[in-house]
Parts: sequence; C-alpha cells; structure tokens
Amino acid sequence: MFYIERFRDHLSFERGLSPRTLDAYGRDLDRLVDFLRQRGVQRAAEASAGDLREFVYRLKDRGLEASSIRRNLSAVRTYFGFLLSEGLVVADPTDRLELPRAWRRLPGVLSREEVERLLDAPDPAAALYWRDKALLEFAYASGVRVSELISLRVRDLALEEGLATVLGKGSKERLVPVGRAAVRALDVFLRELRPRLERGGGKGVVFLNARGQPLSRMGVWKILREHVRRAGIEKRVTPHTLRHSFATHLLEGGADLAAVQEMLGHADITTTQIYTHVDREYLREVHRKYHPRA
Repeated sequence: MFYIERFRDHLSFERGLSPRTLDAYGRDLDRLVDFLRQRGVQRAAEASAGDLREFVYRLKDRGLEASSIRRNLSAVRTYFGFLLSEGLVVADPTDRLELPRAWRRLPGVLSREEVERLLDAPDPAAALYWRDKALLEFAYASGVRVSELISLRVRDLALEEGLATVLGKGSKERLVPVGRAAVRALDVFLRELRPRLERGGGKGVVFLNARGQPLSRMGVWKILREHVRRAGIEKRVTPHTLRHSFATHLLEGGADLAAVQEMLGHADITTTQIYTHVDREYLREVHRKYHPRA
C-alpha cells in the first residue's frame, strides 16, 4: 500500500493546501508509484534509496529540467516524511537523496561511426590534407582541450612512444597516449607538410595555418566545421565534442574511470563522472535493444 489518499487528506485538511497544489503533489506521486510498481515494489515500506536514485534518473531521462525534478523530489520527500511520522514506514529512503541544484547538461557526443566519417572527411588532394588529418586524428586520439591542442609544440611529441605532453589547466603537465592512426598522420605532417608551412613564425607549435602562424581557436573551429560538413554530420559539433566523444567511447569500452580522469586532466573525478551518465544511457539503450525481456 502507498497511502496516497491518506497523504492527500493530510495535505488538504491539516496543511490546508490549495486544490491546485494538491493536484501537483498527486501527479508527482502518481509518477513515483507507477515507477515503483514497474520495479516490483508494491508497498511504500519496500522502497529503497536505490529505487529513489533510479527514479531520479528516470525523470532526467524524460528530459525534465532540474527545477521540475527538484519539485518532484520535494513532494516525494514530504510524502515519505509523512509516512514516517505516521509509523507507516520504518525508514525514509529519501534521507540521503541529493536534490539536483542543476543538472549538468550531458555533453554532445559523436557515435563511433560518425567519428570514422569525420576522420575520413579531409580531401587527400587538398594542400592542407595532412595538417587537417593529423589535427583531427590527434584531437580524438588524445581527448585534449582546444587550448591544449593549439599550444602543442613539436618537442612535446614522442611519436616513437605514442605519447604527447600537454600543458593543461593550472599549467599542469600530463602525458596523453596517441593512437597509431594519429601517430602516422602526425609523422607524415611533421616530415612533409609542416616544414613548408613554417616560415619562422611557427614558434615550434605543431599545428599552423596556411600563413605559417600557430592556429587559433577559431582556426580549429573552422577546420572542424568544414570537415563536419563534408562528413554529412548534422549534429552541432565543436572542438570539445571530440573530447566528449573520446571519454565516452573509452568508458563504453570498459576503461577505468580514474584512468579516463587522468587522460582528460580533470583535477576532480566528479567532473569525469558526467561521462558515466552518458555511458549509463548507452548501456540502457543496448539493454532495451538486445535483451529478450527488456
């Protein structure tokens, strides 16, 4: 039993809430009860903290804003507080449930197939083909920020070892792995094209524009926009999208969260945990698609 009518009577007669507010409480609690019953929970006393956390994810999956989720959870907390005061439950499962101050928007992510199309988009006949190819391959292979990408110097690359040293936030250096495809593209670019681009103004920076100057953020953005268009990708893609895709694809493949944190250069692992929510949605989609009883 969930004692919804008893709770409504309490709100109406003892707290004197308006019919409109009662209806809002009713909708929020109906949503909760439907969710719990889908999970096999038939009584309020059986609801666990884990059930409530999953309920929060369900609300988020439905696209509710943080303010709507806070209101819904406020109603749920009031409900369980009432049940506890009436002796109808022995514990409040919302006791340690954190109200979202604001959902961190899940980052835009390219699928693996879209990444392949993007990396194959540069035209081999174009004069700057190897520059663009190396830039895209390195950005996706390393997950670096655009500021780290444009400040990368030739001396920071150890292609024989498949590593690069990048200077991140707070002037902190970190090593990032560079995949085989990126190493190949960088090797050709550094040997065959970059020496022709650099006219004394490159300052040792890896990625240069057609005038031999270090690429700017806007320069990277324009290169990316052109190849997104060539690849036929309709999503909004920014340089940070490749970083998001790098992290998400690693986690989908089973990478350890702490290792991904290190590669991204996050000081706090909670910053990296946003990608576990992306991964969680991916896992749910796989389950829905392939599990015989999903």
